[in-house]
Amino acid sequence: MQDWQQSLRQAMIDPMELAERFGIDSAPLQRVARRYPMRISPYYLSLIEGPGDPLWRQCVPDERELTDPTRSADPLDEERLSPSPAVVHRYADRVLLLVGGDCATYCRFCTRKRKLGCSTMTVSEEDLAAGIDYIASRPEVRDVLLSGGDPLLLEDDQLEAILLRLRAIPHVEMVRIGGRLPVTLPERITDDLCQMLRRFAPLYLNTHFNHPRELTPQAAAACVRLADAGIVLGNQTVLLRGVNDSAETQANLWRGLLRLRVRPYYLHHMDLVRGTGHFRTRIETGLDILQALRGPLSGMALPQYVIDSPGGKGKIPLLPEYLLSLGDQARLRTPGGEVIQFPNYEI
Repeated sequence: MQDWQQSLRQAMIDPMELAERFGIDSAPLQRVARRYPMRISPYYLSLIEGPGDPLWRQCVPDERELTDPTRSADPLDEERLSPSPAVVHRYADRVLLLVGGDCATYCRFCTRKRKLGCSTMTVSEEDLAAGIDYIASRPEVRDVLLSGGDPLLLEDDQLEAILLRLRAIPHVEMVRIGGRLPVTLPERITDDLCQMLRRFAPLYLNTHFNHPRELTPQAAAACVRLADAGIVLGNQTVLLRGVNDSAETQANLWRGLLRLRVRPYYLHHMDLVRGTGHFRTRIETGLDILQALRGPLSGMALPQYVIDSPGGKGKIPLLPEYLLSLGDQARLRTPGGEVIQFPNYEI
């Protein structure tokens, strides 16, 4: 198996090189990449069968990123909810800790698209230390989610040091990691990494498979290594138009995940992030998928369909008590009881 750091150094970042490989015009890709950088790991690139396929759409620049009328670059209001540069504190008892600013592959639909691949995504040692100090000062915080960028791109000893500091805080009961490397850079999931993570049980890792073609033997082996190390695995799928917006695709994905001991956790409706509108579906699309699969699939295979409400008001389960009405402006009730309108249309 190739060294994961060498793989990372060989990631494709030049749109011209990608265009030459697939025999397409590089100019549109370059225009988009100047605003929203491109990065594709060699492994993930090898899975793409051709322009426009479901994996291509997830990682290759698209001109529609520059013409999306969606207004907000930060619809979840993370900047406002950051009491410290490395912390997002949206829920009373949970904190998001940004531990790194890099990813093996830049997803074109990323919630942090405004910063990914840019200097503003960098997390300094000082910022990270201040973030952990903030968590230690807030006894109501019981649950810490490591995010970024991808936390699994840290060196083993760097990630271990963060976990040790968090475990030393008496009121922190749960630590979770959000990482897509089992999907985009499975060679990173080494035996040494898993042995280190094993020491911090209970430890939860939510990864991010979006299409059944991502369930390769390499990805499967990475998930098995993590599960064998006692890591509890979940998956957060984003509902993406032209990628996975059919019941058949999601059924194959969710069944395949269970075979790898990965529990489908969330089906995310697209966030209202500027530059991602071409991925958006109507809410009815996700509801119809779950309705079609409720019964044919085990309940273990069915994730919860949620919207992350704008303004940092939290996740809204798309259930009757929260989904008040549909239309071009859906009416939703937040868990806090506030009624909001959510744009419900495709671009």
